[in-house]
Amino acid sequence: MIRYFLFAVLIISLTALTYCAYKARTNDKPIAKPVWLLLMSAIPAVLGSALVIISREQFTSEIGHYLYYIGMNAILAYLFNFALEYCHIADYKKSYVMVMFAAMGANAVQILLNPFFHNVFETKRIVIGGADYYTRVPHLGHYVHLAVIYLFAAAVLLVFMRKIMTSARIYIERYILILCSIIISGIWESVYFIANTPLDSSMVSFAITGVLIFYFSLYYKPVFLLSDMLQRIASELAEYLYFFDEAGECIWANEKGIDFLGLKEDELYRVCDEIEKRFPQMSGRDEDWCGISSEGEGDNKRYYQLESHINEDSNYRDLVIGRFLSIRDTTDEQRKLETERYNARHDKLTGLYNKEYLFKRIEEELRDNPGVTYQVAYVDVNEFKLVNDIFGREFGDYTIQKIAKWISSRMQEHCIYGRLGGDTFCVCEPVDQFNPTRINDDISDFVVNKGDKEHHILIQIGVYEISPEDTDVSIMIDRARMALANIKRTYSHIAYYTDEIKDRIVWEQQISAELDRAIAERQIRPYLQPIVNQEGKPVGAEALARWIHPKKGFMSPADFIPVFERNGRIIDVDRHIWRCSAEILSEWSTTHPDLFISVNISPIDFYYMDIYEEIHGLVEEFGLDPVKLRLEITEQVMMSNLEEKLAVIDKLKKDGHLIEMDDFGSGYSSFNMLKDMPADLIKIDMVFLNNAENNKKARIILERLIGMIESLGMISLTEGVETDSQFAGLARMGCKLFQGYHFAKPLPVDEFEEYCSSIA
Repeated sequence: MIRYFLFAVLIISLTALTYCAYKARTNDKPIAKPVWLLLMSAIPAVLGSALVIISREQFTSEIGHYLYYIGMNAILAYLFNFALEYCHIADYKKSYVMVMFAAMGANAVQILLNPFFHNVFETKRIVIGGADYYTRVPHLGHYVHLAVIYLFAAAVLLVFMRKIMTSARIYIERYILILCSIIISGIWESVYFIANTPLDSSMVSFAITGVLIFYFSLYYKPVFLLSDMLQRIASELAEYLYFFDEAGECIWANEKGIDFLGLKEDELYRVCDEIEKRFPQMSGRDEDWCGISSEGEGDNKRYYQLESHINEDSNYRDLVIGRFLSIRDTTDEQRKLETERYNARHDKLTGLYNKEYLFKRIEEELRDNPGVTYQVAYVDVNEFKLVNDIFGREFGDYTIQKIAKWISSRMQEHCIYGRLGGDTFCVCEPVDQFNPTRINDDISDFVVNKGDKEHHILIQIGVYEISPEDTDVSIMIDRARMALANIKRTYSHIAYYTDEIKDRIVWEQQISAELDRAIAERQIRPYLQPIVNQEGKPVGAEALARWIHPKKGFMSPADFIPVFERNGRIIDVDRHIWRCSAEILSEWSTTHPDLFISVNISPIDFYYMDIYEEIHGLVEEFGLDPVKLRLEITEQVMMSNLEEKLAVIDKLKKDGHLIEMDDFGSGYSSFNMLKDMPADLIKIDMVFLNNAENNKKARIILERLIGMIESLGMISLTEGVETDSQFAGLARMGCKLFQGYHFAKPLPVDEFEEYCSSIA
C-alpha cells in the first residue's frame, strides 16, 4: 500500500514539475531560463525514484536507479547555476560554471560506465512488507557521486548565505525562503542515502523545492520588502498622509502627518476628529474628492490641497476596504499664483487695473447691474510729455502715481477704474455718483511736489454716458476720449460726449467709406489757385483737393481733410491729387508749357508711403519735366526723423523738383528749420499780413524776412494776399511770388486755364 501511495505522490510531483517547467519556458524574465533548466533536471530523478518504487523487475528498477543518479547530478549542477543567477554573483559565475559542467560531465561518464564495470552500484532483491524491491549496493563510484553532489550542495548553500549576509534587511526574505527549502530537501535526501531503502520519498521534497523556486523566482512579490519600501517612500513624501480602514479609523499616518495635526504616534485614534475640526469640508465624505482649503488670515494664511480616495476590493464584491487622505501645503504655490494673477491684472506702476483687465471688469459690472446707468470717464494729463522732459522720468512716474491715488480716493461702490497706459486712466461709475463740482475743485489746483520739484498738472476728463445698447467697452472709452479732444487745447477740465460729437463721428465714418468711390469717380479733384509774379501774371498754381459730392454738392476741404488726416486716409487723397496734377501738366506741355503746379506733401505721407518712388513714378509715366511739379512741405514734416526725411527731399531735388516750405512762420521752429531744410521757395504764412499795413513792427519783420529769404538764395512767396495795397507793398519789399483771393480763389482746371488766358 505504501508503494502505491508513494508512487502516486511522485507522479503528482512529476506533473507539477512538468507544468512549472512549461510555464517557466514561456516566461520572459531573465531568471526564467535557469529555473526552467533546474525544473527539467529534476524530472529524471523524480521519474527514476517512481520506477524504483513501483518496479517488481530488476531491469526496470535498474533503469530507475540510473535516472535517479543522472537526475541528481543534473539537479545540483543546475541548482548551482540558478543560485548564481538568482543571487547575482557575477564575479564567480564564469569560473564556477566551468567547474560545474566539468564535474557534472565526469560524474555522468562514470555513471554511464556502470553497466560495464559496476563501479557505481549494483542492485539486489529485498523484501519489504511482503513485496519485492531492488535496492542498490553502492560501490566506489557511488561515493564519488555523493562527493560531487555534496560539494555542489555546499557551494549552493554558500552562495545563498553570502547573499543573505551582504543584502539589506528588507531583501533577505526572498533568499531565506529558497535557502530553507533547499536545506530541507538536502536533509531529506541524506536520510534516504543513509537508510538505503528503495522507498525513496526525498524526491517529493525536491519537487516541492522546484515548485517553490519557480514561484518565488517568477511570481512571488516580496511583501515585507514592498511594505517597507512603500512605508519609507510615504514617510519621505512632502504630503501629510493618512490611511483609514473600512470603519473610518486611522490605521497609519506618516510622521509629517502626525506632526501636522499636533499628535503623538500613539494618538492615531484622534486623527479623524482633528482633520474634521481643521477641514470641515472633509466631514462625511464617502467618495473620491479633491479640493483646496485654507487656514488663518493675512500673512499667516496657509493653503492646502486635500485629496481623498476610496479603496475598493475589485476582486470581491467591490466592497470598500478603506481610504487614504493626502494633504499638501500649497501656500507658496498659491501665493506665487496670486502674485502672478495680480501682476497680470494690475498696472505695475500704479497698482490699478491694467487695460485688458479693466475692460473685462467693466463688461462684468455692466452685465451684473443692468438697472444702473453708468458712464465712463477718460482721464488724461495735458502736455504730460513736458513733465517728463523738464522734470525727468522719476518725477513723471511719481505724478502718475499721485493721480492714481487721487482717482482711488474718490471711488465708491460699483466703481471700476484703471490705467489705460501712459498718462491716461479710465473710470466707470454710476452716473449719480459723479460729482463734477467736486472733481473740478480737486483738479483745478492739482500740484505735484517731490523734493525741490513742484509742478501744476492740468488734468482733463472726457465723459460718456453709457446707453443700454452699448456693448463694446473700447468704443465707450473712445467716445469719452473724443469728448476730451474738444477741450484738449483749452484749460477746461471736464467735457461731455454730445450728439454733435456723435454726428461728427457718423459723418467721418460716412465720408471715409465713400472715399474710394469718390477718388475712382473723380468726385475729388484738384482746384488750382493761381500763383502770380510781381507783374500779376500767373506762373503756376497750387493744387488743392476739393470734393464735388453727388448729393451734398461742393464740400469745403474743412469738412473732409481734417478727418482724413486723423484716420490716415489723407495719403489716398494726396496720391490722387498728385496723379491728377501730373495728368494736367502732361496736357499743358503743349498748351501752357511755362506753368507749374505745386502739390502738398503731408507729414503722414512720409510714414505710409515711399514718396520718392510715388513722385518719380509719375514723372516717368507722364514724361514730365520735374521742375514743373513742385513739392510743398510744411515745417511739421521736419519735426521728427529729420535725417531720413532730408535724404528723401535731397533725392527729389536731384531729380529736378523744386521744394517749397509751406506755412512758414506758423510754428515755433521755422527759423531753425530754415538753416537745415534744402528748400528752394519759402511760402510766408498770411499771419504776417494781418497788421502789416498799420503796424510798423509787422512791416519791418516782414521786410527783413523777405530780405533774409532772398539772401539765402531762396524765392519768397506770400500767400493770403487779399488787397491791391498788400500786393503792392509786398512787391516793394522784394517778394517775388504771390497767392491769394486778390488774384483768384482756387478754380476748377478749365476756369483756371480761362483765367490764365484772360490775364495774358
